[in-house]
Amino acid sequence: MRVIRACREMGITSVAVYSDVDRAALHVLKADEAYGIGPAAATESYLNIDRVVEVAKRCGADAVHPGYGFLSENPKFSRACGDAGIKFIGPSPESMELMGSKTRARQGMEKARVPFVPGTSRGIESLAEALKVAAGLGYPVMLKAAAGGGGKGMRLVQSEGEFASALEAARSEAQRAFGDGEVYLEKAIVNPRHIEMQILADEHGNCVYLGERECSLQRRHQKVLEECPSPAVTPEMRQRMGEVAVRVAKAAGYANAGTIEFLADAEGSFYFLEMNTRLQVEHPVTELVTGLDLVQLQIRIAAGEKLPFAQSDVNLRGHAIECRVYAEDPANDYFPSPGEITVLSEPSGPGIRVDSGIYEGWNVPLEYDPLLAKLIGHGESRQQAIGRLRRALEEYVVGGVMTNLALFRQILSNPEFLAGNTDTGLIGRLPAADSTGGDAEIAVIAAGILYALGAEKNQGGEQSSDTSFSNWKKVGLDEGLR
Repeated sequence: MRVIRACREMGITSVAVYSDVDRAALHVLKADEAYGIGPAAATESYLNIDRVVEVAKRCGADAVHPGYGFLSENPKFSRACGDAGIKFIGPSPESMELMGSKTRARQGMEKARVPFVPGTSRGIESLAEALKVAAGLGYPVMLKAAAGGGGKGMRLVQSEGEFASALEAARSEAQRAFGDGEVYLEKAIVNPRHIEMQILADEHGNCVYLGERECSLQRRHQKVLEECPSPAVTPEMRQRMGEVAVRVAKAAGYANAGTIEFLADAEGSFYFLEMNTRLQVEHPVTELVTGLDLVQLQIRIAAGEKLPFAQSDVNLRGHAIECRVYAEDPANDYFPSPGEITVLSEPSGPGIRVDSGIYEGWNVPLEYDPLLAKLIGHGESRQQAIGRLRRALEEYVVGGVMTNLALFRQILSNPEFLAGNTDTGLIGRLPAADSTGGDAEIAVIAAGILYALGAEKNQGGEQSSDTSFSNWKKVGLDEGLR
């Protein structure tokens, strides 16, 4: 949906692809054209390079935007597009092979003398090798997919006894998510800050950094809430981090949008973690703070245009925070909650943006990541952005499936978060979230049940003796129960 909107503003025809289970998805309904590419299984549709390229050729597409997941960091896909005469909106296959593979990126950073987290710079070939490396690093260690991110193919290993099952699970998940089961090993830094730097490079050698994003609030190694700028980053640290990010991108001959990820400690030191060779899910916070449209800039760069601004033109204004809204049940260990969305009321108002992929009546599939929408609050200050998000969360209603909205209400009232003292372990320290959303929602549900029971009784011919129950209240309840 984000890419379709950018194309529409630029006067470009948009073409969607979909699997059988996504036939009624919002992006399919909103695109100018849409083509099916196979069954629900990602390996037979969204990860099938030949089918995607065949559709692109059949519809006469000039370019392909790979989105956030699936083939977005796959150099084989980028190369296949180029071989078919179709522009891939992203880096070259060569840059992707160097930086999209986390192991090759670490090799490159080793040569460039960029500080990075200790670990292997090549994929783990056997359990025996992994155990030997882990013993040298010291537990805990982290297994990570070489071909992608998003928390897929990652496993924290606390002891030698956990290693065999963790390695098998990480490889299997990486293969399913990215079509590549390679995993590598690094020392796990306990409760660091996870900070990333957005870069943008054209095909003429120009590269700028657009400020950092604080991505420390994670659950199972997947980002849940992101903000820009980071409350922990000073202007001096931002400049140092940005200059390292630009150096990394230029060393890789990188073009288009990319993100350099770092781990940071309390002393302000930071270590290269990996590069995401694509647009990030959390890019809206950067857009709101810089005033730039990153998707349109991606398209213009792919069309051969130069960056229309220099580093000195980049200014950060205000503060933005993004909440990733998932169809999952916080009361059931965040298990996915597929099903029909029976009620949907999305928030709006000053400083609120909702990037959504859902609508009332749509069925959330079980086959894919259960991300429903991104709720972003923007204000002149962090405090104002938090206040606007709190208000928006009270307006947000999703019925028919469980969501993690209650988790964000909890985070946005947490003293550590409010003080800016976030780290990757913060969500794990929170009490279990209540999927009901709190007493106010329970009261509304109870009132609705009582009203429905009263209406049923009246249908039997008995008149209500409560003359104080006005038509205004009746209409209001009818609307709320619609």
